[in-house]
Amino acid sequence: MLSRITLRQLEYAVATADAGSIAAASERIHVSPPSISAAVSHIESELKVQLFIRHHAQGLILTNIGAEVLKEAKRALEQVEGLYGFAADSVNTVRGLLRVGCFEALAPMLAPELIHGFAAAFPAVRLTQVEGNQEQLMNQLRNGEIDVLITYDLQLTADVEFEPLAQLPPHVLVGELHPLADRTAVTLEELADHPMVLLDMPYSRDYFLSIFSTEGITPSIKTRSSNMEVVRSLVASHIGYTLSNVRPRSNASLDGKRLVRIRLSGQHRPMQLGVATARAIKPPLVVSAFAQRCRSFISNQYIPGMSAPRFFDPRVVKPGGRVASK
Repeated sequence: MLSRITLRQLEYAVATADAGSIAAASERIHVSPPSISAAVSHIESELKVQLFIRHHAQGLILTNIGAEVLKEAKRALEQVEGLYGFAADSVNTVRGLLRVGCFEALAPMLAPELIHGFAAAFPAVRLTQVEGNQEQLMNQLRNGEIDVLITYDLQLTADVEFEPLAQLPPHVLVGELHPLADRTAVTLEELADHPMVLLDMPYSRDYFLSIFSTEGITPSIKTRSSNMEVVRSLVASHIGYTLSNVRPRSNASLDGKRLVRIRLSGQHRPMQLGVATARAIKPPLVVSAFAQRCRSFISNQYIPGMSAPRFFDPRVVKPGGRVASK
């Protein structure tokens, strides 16, 4: 199955062509260079063409086919903008009350661009945003208290329609002085020797603990919290490590201490991030329009407010997972 090219990736490529380099594009659109580079590489891989010739001194130069591709990309982006403008101006299309539920650990990253960006594009929509844990939000969805839910594929039942949009594999978070902080990858066996801070939310805790139990390993849980930011602060203060799926762009806890993300070795079930609706309720146009925005804005290559799920360290790695010095 082919991967999708998202509108966001097209925007990054067009910005790169206009700016003449990834660094200049990064400053112009306020997106990290690795995210822009990954978007350009994904488009080139998907279309099997080279968009740019990379010169160290001269930056990026468009190839002939690259110029044609990005010309069409600009046209596509203009058409999409036109659709949003048309819909926003029409009194007979996307309008009315939209109650969006969002898993609380995801809301700080997704809400500004994805949820409130939709409300900005459709002024006739009256938006209500609801946050909570998986159990609370699923009950609200089934009871008709929210119209659509952005969440994970945890404890799904037959009365819920779930559309997966991106995979978020589990990774390890430690403080910068943790004994494993200089590693690029660690195993569950190595983690078992260190204290753990568990994100203690309904279903989430079961998911993280199942990663260990599948391998016959029992983690040494030192403390727990149902608040992801509390977990991050405890980890940054070297109370223990934690497992996480969300990937905030910031590598610091709220108290300003640095966090280090490490790849978890082995094959482990990723969280599926997606959109859920109640099967018993036919979604109105406003819900369908919001679901389409989610499809356009969420993929394995881009998630609003997050780093890309792929994060393997490109540097040389010594045996045992340690980064080699250059």
